Order: sequence, then C-alpha cells, then structure tokens
Amino acid sequence: MSPPPRRARHRLFALATTTACAAVLLGAPPPAATAAGNGPADPYLIGRGIADVTGEAAETGMMGYSSFDQKTSGIHGRLRSRAFVVQDRASGSRVVYVNADLGMIFQAVRQGVLARLAERYGDLYGARNVLLSATHTHSGPGGHSHHLAYNLSVLGFQQGTYRAVVDGIVESVVKAHQDLAPGTMSLGTGTLTDASVNRSRSAFDRNPAPDRAAFPGAIDPAMTVLRLRRDGEDVGAISWFATHNTSITNKNTLISPDNKGYASYAWEHDHQGVRYLDDTPGFVAAFPNTNAGDLSPNLNLKPGSGPTEDEFENARIIGERQFVKAREVHATATPVTGTVDARITHVDMEDVTVAGAYTPDGTVQRTCPAVVGASTLAGSVEDGPALPGFTEGARSPVASIVDALRIDTPTWLKSCQYPKASLVPTGLLNHVHPVTPRVLPLQIMRIGPLHLVAAPGEFTITAGLRVRRTVARELGVPLEHVLLQGYANAYAQYATTPEEYDAQQYEGGSTLYGRYTLPAYQQEFAKVAASLRAGTPLHPGAAVPDESRRQINLQTGVVHDTPPPGSSFGAVLTPPAARYRRGDTATVGFATAHPKNDLRRGGTFLEVQRLVDGRWTRVLDDGDWSTRYRWTRLNGLTGTSRATLTWTIAPDTPTGTYRFVHHGDSKNLLGRITPFTGVSPAFEVR
Repeated sequence: MSPPPRRARHRLFALATTTACAAVLLGAPPPAATAAGNGPADPYLIGRGIADVTGEAAETGMMGYSSFDQKTSGIHGRLRSRAFVVQDRASGSRVVYVNADLGMIFQAVRQGVLARLAERYGDLYGARNVLLSATHTHSGPGGHSHHLAYNLSVLGFQQGTYRAVVDGIVESVVKAHQDLAPGTMSLGTGTLTDASVNRSRSAFDRNPAPDRAAFPGAIDPAMTVLRLRRDGEDVGAISWFATHNTSITNKNTLISPDNKGYASYAWEHDHQGVRYLDDTPGFVAAFPNTNAGDLSPNLNLKPGSGPTEDEFENARIIGERQFVKAREVHATATPVTGTVDARITHVDMEDVTVAGAYTPDGTVQRTCPAVVGASTLAGSVEDGPALPGFTEGARSPVASIVDALRIDTPTWLKSCQYPKASLVPTGLLNHVHPVTPRVLPLQIMRIGPLHLVAAPGEFTITAGLRVRRTVARELGVPLEHVLLQGYANAYAQYATTPEEYDAQQYEGGSTLYGRYTLPAYQQEFAKVAASLRAGTPLHPGAAVPDESRRQINLQTGVVHDTPPPGSSFGAVLTPPAARYRRGDTATVGFATAHPKNDLRRGGTFLEVQRLVDGRWTRVLDDGDWSTRYRWTRLNGLTGTSRATLTWTIAPDTPTGTYRFVHHGDSKNLLGRITPFTGVSPAFEVR
C-alpha cells in the first residue's frame, strides 16, 4: 500500500495532534500504540483507583441497623471506594464501575458524584456509563441520604459524612481515569458454600420448585471474578458474591468495612503489598454484593454468631473465605473479549403498570405508593433488630418527625399492598418531606461478556434469579453472564418475589411498592436490555428530584475542645507497657479532641511506628485490621475527650522498638481548628 499524498499526510498529522491535545485537556490519555496490522495490542484501556470514603468517626449515627443507640466512636478500619474505568479501544466506548465500603449508594450521593465528574470531564462520564455500588457494610456512619427514612436514626442529614463519601468516590474515579493503560480481562466462576446462610427460609420455600431447585441449600454460592491485567501483571480484580456484610453487629460503634472489607484488605494489603497512605497505584480488589437480600454471614442465624462467637473474628473469617475463593477463581479465569456499553432509564416505581407476562397469574397488575410494613420494625432477627418501637422513638429528638409519620394508610393503598400490614405510607408523605424514593435509576452495564443489572436495593436470591433470567433472555446471552449488582445507584429497600412477599417476613415488609415490585423491575429492566442489545438510545425516563434543599439535621455539632486539666492536646494519659510479646495488645491513651473537626480523609488518626536504622518509620495506621482508634467523651460541658489506640501484635511482627503516634485537631471557642500530634513512649516487641 502506497503512502498517502503529502497534503493528506499533513492533514493526518494535524488531526492526530488535535486529538492528542484534546485528550490531554480532558485528562484522557493519548491514543495508545497498536500492533501493526492487527489493531490494538490489548483490547482495552484499564484504570483502577482507591480512595478513602470514611465519614465522621464520632457521635454520628451509623447506617444499616437503624438503631438510635449506635453512634460512631472511632475506627476499626477505614472505608474505601474502589473504582475501575474500562474502555473498548476499538469503539472508544468506556464505563466506570465503583464499589465502595458503604451501607448503600443513595441517590443523593450519585447526584453529587455525577455533578463533580461533569465539572471535571464534561460528558465523558455521566448517568449512563457510571455505576456506583456498595458492599453493604452496616458499620459506617450514616446521614448521606436525602430521604428521611434512611436518616431518621442518624438524626438527619450529615454534611461532613456526605462530603467525605462524595469526595472519596470522585477521587477514586479520577485516579482510575489517570491510570488508564492498555490491558486485558479474564472471567472466572466458582462456588462458595460456607460464607452465607438463608435467613428467611420460610419465605424462600414459598417459591415454585424450579426456582428453589436453582439454589440447593437455599443460598446463592456463585462467585464471579473479573481479572484485570496490564503488561503481563495483575492490576485488579472484581469478585461478586452474595452475602450480607453484617458479621459485625449493631452493638459495635467502630467504623468498619466488615467481611467484604477484610477480603479486599487481605488481597490488597497482605498479599499485594498495597500501602494506602503511600498514595501510589497498586492492586485493587473489590468484593461487591449481588442478590444478598435474604442471605446472612451469621452462619448460626444469630447476630455475631458463626462460625465463632466473636463478631470481629467472624468478619475476618467470612472475609477470608471470600478472598481465598476469589483467588482460586482468579487463577483459572479465561481471557474474554467484547465491547463495553451501558444503558439507563429512570422509572417511577410507585406507578408502574405490569404486563401479565411478568406476573405469577398472567394478569395485568400495578405497583403502589411506597409503604413500610409493620414487619420492617422487627428487623432481621439473624442479623440485628431495626428501629425501636415508635413510642421509644418519640422520646428522642425525632419525636416531632415520628409524629408526622403517624397517618392512616387509606383503604385503597392497604388493598394495593395486601397482605402487608401497612405501618407508614411513606409514598403519601413525600410532598411534605422526602421520606423514601419514588423515581429509581435502572441501569445495565456491559463489561466484555459480563452484564451487570444495577439494582437499587436488596434483592433476594430468587428475585435476583428472575431478573437475571429476564435480562439474559432479552439479551440472548447465557445466564451466567448476567449478574444482579445489588445496592447500586440508589436505595429503595427490598425486592422479594410475590410468593415471598406474601410471607411478610422482614424482607417482604420492606418491599416498598407492593406485591408486584419485582415483576415491575423485570419488565422495566427488559426494556433497558432491549435497548442495549439493539444499540439504540434509551429515553432517560422520569426526572429525579434534587432534594438537597429539603434536609434537616438534629445532631449537635462540635462547640469547642478542651484538654483534661493539667495536660495539653496530644499528651499521653495512659502510657503503653515497656514491652509486649507477639499476640499481645498494646494500648495507649491520649488527650484528644473531636474527630469531626477534621475527618483526616486520606490520612489517619493513628500510627504505629518502628525504629529502623535510627529513624521512626510508619508500619501501621487506623486503616489496618490489627489497630483500633476509639474516641471517648470525658466531659460534654468542657469538651474534653480521650483517644485510646490499640494494636493487636501479629505473630509475624518483627521484634524491635515501636511507638504510637496520635494525630488530631482541636477547636477553640472562636471556631479555629488547630492540628496536633501526640507521641507515646517507646516500647519493645519481643
């Protein structure tokens, strides 16, 4: 083939130069080199990133168990957002997948993240091609929703935590974007049978025999792993598995990523040498959930019980089991190809006419305005109780709000929601204040051969199976190539099958839009799948309201801090012992201030340092599994508080000289915030 004419070569050069400059201005990498005559040397551009999303570590209600008494009092492990950007080099299409150590992804967070990404990248990343998901830990701070039902026990919207979550997710995406480089993907599957148990067996057993037969043992044991490689090196993995992230109970008040967070930590930190505070690119291991609505990690069907009676050890063991199986599947994953793409629409779930093709009896049915059922208050006995009785709640600062929710459910709505014992018709209250969501994002994302059905809530395993079957049939792909990605893009509580709904267990009582909620999801996801299959545009659907201006906060902020009499901030109140053995727990107490003054996102309140060649070197921080930072208020009037730092010394810890370092920030009566650092006496590990 002869070269193009000189003028054409000039035009080609100018075009290439313009494209490269535009890419730089947008923050995108320039076009990668290709193998001569064979297109791209690797079919994808792959980027990954991790960032801190830990919110307020003290005196903030926690998200998940809806317990008014569960307020943060420190950190067992930091929460992180893990982001992946994948671009098909042939088509130029790209997608963003995020999995964060959060209880849920609320629409408020999604709106904030998309707005920030638009400011930075224009229309490169938007609602269609960005999927945000949560691991569903119940040990993180709450208050980052714009809907009252999910902020009630937290005493309202918490701006500090919301900002930390949005900032952290955006930061992880930016890192993944800047990390883009040519790579390949592989896909593997396996089964894991000792990390979950069905907590709602009586409801599951109501399903037809063919559905029950798909889940021997009444669990979904499938582990699906997407392996990401660049230049012959593993750079990341996404390992989907269904189990509640609730090994740690509602008695705990330390922020923790729970069992799925431990699985990520074990792979990244222990096996790949990632050191989060070093802020350098490294292996990223996400452990997202799927259809875990009726699956518990508490194998003895009691909170904090199974396989041991130690909730933190259970989180480690269940996390370790997920990690070990994921590594096994990862090692046998086979290379895949295929484009990346996504479609999204927004559906008013309170007003869906459901065709007979999706209902159990073949008749046309409708969804209903949202209603919280009476069984929701009981919570899941196997994982932890939910809200206390409303009488108890009325004694709290939310009394006036709770009283406003005491309205009768109209007869027509009771009939629509039958057989639910209707408690609070939240769908009828949204004109007064946003209580539960009405318009939900329904998205399907394709990554190579894998199709992720982004579900805005908690789907039981059988509900997930039915959605997967519907989407796989519409797309014309194998069922194993369709996953129900739970806790994604928004949160509207549960989705059960109509048969499970009739049992009105906790999951059925928490299925907001009535008996035909799941058939409505199936129908609407089928429309999204049809658009994705045909490659045609999809109408964005109903508008999602911005409720940011309608928020309340009843939580008292930090007034001022004062050190204990005769001491200063950072002073050692209780020194460590002079020496410890491996397996011991080292402890030190410091005079401190309120951690809300500076969340130290991307930093730490705690360091364990080792003396190496005459220099102190950080070896652990408050993001490590073996350390704990606990904050205790000593005097509310004077603003005096204490930080207790602990380190459980691992058996393989090198002998030597160590010390604790505590970082904090104090606030004076004028509102000025000043950082401080405290250092403990040195101690020996023998």
